[in-house]
Formats: sequence, structure tokens, C-alpha cells
Amino acid sequence: MHIRVLARRLRFVVPALLLLALLGWSAWLFASRWRPSPTDFPVQGVDVSEETGPIEWWTAKKAGIDFAYIRATSGAQARDLRFPENWRWTFEAGIRRGALHVYSLCQLAADQSGNFMSTVPRSDDQLPPAVEIDFQAECRARPERQVVIGELGRFLHDVETHIGKPAILLVSSRFEDQYRLSDAFPRLLWARQGFFPPSYFARPWSIWQANRHRRIEGVGKPVNWDVMAK
Repeated sequence: MHIRVLARRLRFVVPALLLLALLGWSAWLFASRWRPSPTDFPVQGVDVSEETGPIEWWTAKKAGIDFAYIRATSGAQARDLRFPENWRWTFEAGIRRGALHVYSLCQLAADQSGNFMSTVPRSDDQLPPAVEIDFQAECRARPERQVVIGELGRFLHDVETHIGKPAILLVSSRFEDQYRLSDAFPRLLWARQGFFPPSYFARPWSIWQANRHRRIEGVGKPVNWDVMAK
């Protein structure tokens, strides 16, 4: 009796599991290939770090990469191990490049800007420097808004003086909700939200990180895919 009941249940369970597996595979396939329409967003690119792994930039360029933001530094001391090679080979491949710093609430702005300036060479061809701002698991500090704005302002002054261009701010929605940086700094904004255009800033964004799972030739791991507003 128990065997018959089990057999009847399996007749429903197995197809359901197969259906879920098929749906999961389809979702992964969609995410790995999707990017916003080039008609709506003609200028598209990536942001990468050492976690992305080695990149064959000449091959990757064929996927429609017009620009690349390359993580250079994090906080006051960390330097991305692949920054030098990515910085060189994007230039060799004719891809517009910009350097990115991951900002920490737990370290002084002057120390962080020093790390960035000693790592990123100044060149006329590069894009505006980018600053990624989000809450980090290893940093539990949550300063008052004016403290954050004051310290970040010092960092931006140093970095912008070094590069010679105003920075662009890559701010997460949760950080923007708490600190409203788009109200505080008249800078270009970079938003992060998968598949659907974001609207969490007080002003329109200039770059949108649209897909963090895209797979392209020349890169062994998924890349963060970005587009620029017209």
C-alpha cells in the first residue's frame, strides 16, 4: 500500500521538479545573455575587478564593450591585483577606461584618496573616476549624514584634483535611502538595479549597472554590464 502511495506521489513530484529545473535553467540562460537594447542605450560597457578573473580584452570587446570601469582600490590600503593589467589592456584594445574606488565608512577620506592617487596614473584619455558607495559587511559604522558628506567631499576633492575630472558616484539604493547623496553632490550618478531601469535618485542617472550575471566571450566569469544614458 505504501509503495503505491509513494509511486502516485512521485508521478506528480518528479514532473514538478523537472519543471522547476527547466525554469531555473531558462532564467539563468536569460540572465547570462541579456543586456538593455542598444537602440535605447547605444553606449554599453562593463565594470570589473580581480574577482572577475583574467580578461581577454580584444575578444571581450566584440561583445559590444564601449567602455570599462576597472576597480583600482578599496578603502585606505587595498589595491586590486588585476588593475595594472586591466588598465593596460583596455587601452591597447581601444576601450575607453576609468578607474573605480570602493569607499569605506570606516576609514579616513584622506587615507583612501591617498591610496587611489598612488595607484591610478593620471591620463587625459581616461573616463571620470568612479566611487562605489555602499554598506559593507566588514564595516559596521553608520555616521551622521553630515559626517559622511564632509568626509566624502574631502575624498572627491583629492581624487578629482589628481585626475582632473569630476567623479561619478556609484551609490546603492539602500545607501541613497539613508544618506541622500544625490541631493548632496552635483555629480554624475551611477545606479545599480538588475534588468529594470532604477529611479531611486533625486536626479536622473548617467550610468546604469543593469546586469551582474552577463556572460561574454573572453571572460571566464560573469561580468557587471552597464549602459550610459543618452
